[in-house]
Amino acid sequence: MMSYPETLEYLYAQMPEYQRIGHLAYKPGLENSHRLDTLFNHPHQRYRTIHVGGTNGKGSTSHLLAAILGESGYKVGLYTSPHLVDFRERIRVNGEMVPEGYVIDFVEKYRDRVEPIMPSFFELTMEMAFLYFAEQQVDVAVVEVGLGGRLDSTNIISPDLCVITNIGFDHMQYLGNTLPEIAAEKAGIIKPGVAVVIGEAEDEAVREVFDTKARSVGAPILFAERELSGFSADWNNDQWRIDTCEYPNLTYQLGGFAQEKNARTVLTAVSELKRQGYRIPEEAVYGGFAHVKELTGLRGRWELLQTRPRIICDTGHNAHGIRYIVSQLQQENYHRLHMVFGMVNDKDITPVLAMLPRQANYYFTRASVERALDGETLAQQAAAFGLQGDCYGGVASAIEAAKENADEDDLIFIGGSSFIVADALPLFR
Repeated sequence: MMSYPETLEYLYAQMPEYQRIGHLAYKPGLENSHRLDTLFNHPHQRYRTIHVGGTNGKGSTSHLLAAILGESGYKVGLYTSPHLVDFRERIRVNGEMVPEGYVIDFVEKYRDRVEPIMPSFFELTMEMAFLYFAEQQVDVAVVEVGLGGRLDSTNIISPDLCVITNIGFDHMQYLGNTLPEIAAEKAGIIKPGVAVVIGEAEDEAVREVFDTKARSVGAPILFAERELSGFSADWNNDQWRIDTCEYPNLTYQLGGFAQEKNARTVLTAVSELKRQGYRIPEEAVYGGFAHVKELTGLRGRWELLQTRPRIICDTGHNAHGIRYIVSQLQQENYHRLHMVFGMVNDKDITPVLAMLPRQANYYFTRASVERALDGETLAQQAAAFGLQGDCYGGVASAIEAAKENADEDDLIFIGGSSFIVADALPLFR
């Protein structure tokens, strides 16, 4: 029998992972998902599901919904991607990761039947999650979309509720070059008669895409920005205080300016789930917001890793996400700013470089995945935007250099890509 590391190596080798290598692993369409699902006898039909898509914030939104439902007494499955440190982060039940032994047994038991289908890493991981949730007899599973929506392998489920957090520019080579084109792909998860919550839709053309799609399939549509009465959010001491008429003085554990929008989205979703008959007591909403990290294991969202000097990481990785980070950095108090920064090699990074702070010392580096952009290439492109710094071969050496150069009242930020954060987190255990 294979060990756990050998099992993961088999999965990565046999079914290349999009997150690691990019477009070569991308398999659009639902044919493989349906074939796998038939092989496993449609496990997702044995419990209720909630489908969460969007450009940014879908991970935070999925984890927060799972935390609130868990606090409400439900047994909750949570399927998200990518993982940061351990593959098993992708598959959780009430916050607990799937056991290593289950992953090994699943591969050993089914590999001969799965290999002829030639699924992607994501397709097989998804089916592993769906089967695990069925065997664990969860009441409900929160399922995060991988990429896009319409052709994403998760789009075989029949959920009680769909959530689309926002639309920004990301993965344009697959989803389109305009916001309405990207919105049309994301809107592909809207199902006949199934309510959909839209988090952010400031762009009128994007709202029209969602409205048109929802009308065409008879899906009730709720725009979170219009739904909550008396909503306000106050950022203080590295955390949010959220107020609504129904939930005054909510303490939200997740930092990051983007979380204000996520909070509004989740509260709108909770209201719709309650309307459908879900039992979600008031204290479960307060508990989920206040303890989402402990309840779900969520990491890397404006996370404070060290206090003197302050070291913060965030998984924001495209212009829409980085905009919030830059805004937040401007609000921070520090003497000097140090940026440990890296990105992936298959995106137009110029919109991100254009908004990054020039008054900072940069430590350009690359994450330990094939998709990572070479640090020297990143530094050359960054120099055109007035961003100055040195190059480092890996995240650990870049962080070490930043710590050596930083005074106690400085700030070190680590980010640019989920994979930079993934390499950083084990260094701060």
